Amino acid sequence: MDNQQERFPKVDEEGRVLGCILRSEAHDGTKVLHPVVHLHLFNKMGELYLQKRPDWKDIQPGKWDTATGGHIDYGESVNEALLREVREELGVTEFEPRFLARYIFDGKRERELVYVFTTVYDGEVCPNPEELAGGRFFTREEIMGMMGKGCLTPNFEEEYRKLFID
Repeated sequence: MDNQQERFPKVDEEGRVLGCILRSEAHDGTKVLHPVVHLHLFNKMGELYLQKRPDWKDIQPGKWDTATGGHIDYGESVNEALLREVREELGVTEFEPRFLARYIFDGKRERELVYVFTTVYDGEVCPNPEELAGGRFFTREEIMGMMGKGCLTPNFEEEYRKLFID
């Protein structure tokens, strides 16, 4: 289970820190805006790596999601959080992130200021079994075939449509 005592920044829509909240508050339905990082990891063939969320996650358990997605810790920068999350979840340390977008995701129980990055990477990806239930590269056709069927997280579907289809 996720540590409900983790501390995240409470932010405004521009990303300015307004205070501190606990993970439990970030996901309790009050929708306090808090920042997260996402990395879309492509290989040179254009396939996109997706992580499988473990069944114990409090948000969207068992679904396929962005290669890396994680909260920014209180006192941590966006770039520090991105490097930490990619290392913790995928074991990847040598990559060149490119900033794509920042937007607000408004889910059923949470509201996130999402910082989105992409990279092309052909090295070894080692999903951390303590963080993920696995992962693999998908073709665009495979991802499009999964859309709307409940096997991808809603925020991944929304982000993928916004950044890679529209």
